[in-house]
Amino acid sequence: MKLVLFDCDGTLVDSAHVIHRCMQASFEDHGFVQPNLSETKSIIGLSLHDAIGILLKDQTTNQLDKMVQNYKDHFFKIRTQENLLEPLYAGIRDVLDQMKQRDELILGVVTGKSTRGLIAILEGHGLRDHFLPIRTADDCPSKPHPAMVTECCAEVGIDASSTYVIGDSTFDMDMANHANAKSVGVDWGYASVSELENSGANHIISNPSELIDIIG
Repeated sequence: MKLVLFDCDGTLVDSAHVIHRCMQASFEDHGFVQPNLSETKSIIGLSLHDAIGILLKDQTTNQLDKMVQNYKDHFFKIRTQENLLEPLYAGIRDVLDQMKQRDELILGVVTGKSTRGLIAILEGHGLRDHFLPIRTADDCPSKPHPAMVTECCAEVGIDASSTYVIGDSTFDMDMANHANAKSVGVDWGYASVSELENSGANHIISNPSELIDIIG
């Protein structure tokens, strides 16, 4: 048996622009200098507390909890009023469907999103039943802490040495390495190939179909 854990933002779905809209709105609401898109992309994958803290840079505040909630409010407003659903990357659905049919594979998700946000995406794309273990920012410390991986492994009874973490960020690669799992970086997300390589990715892929050969 093998466990395959997918990151969400930048790996399964392209969500950078909606995350950036919400981040800019939250910063504006609280009177701080808004991050640019490249800055927002650099923190995607972290929990909101950690991400906003990094984007604040030298702008000190005691309103971090309020900014996190404000971000969530903006995200919920966009999701409900605009009926927005972040698009899957090309080829993701086909690979997930193939993996789901294999009895020796268990699929899961490890993400810095909230549980509510993740479930909305998975259900919106009809993918909720593809994944068994799920860990979000509501459950575990932020990446690159290994808890998301180790808890998923414990839940399904599969050792980390038989686990693959698929992600687009250095936080994903570091989390996998800290958990002694195998790391697979994807080049269609928000980190560069060189950043993934420097984070110790065991593999880097350009097409989701490559996962089939890597996992075996």
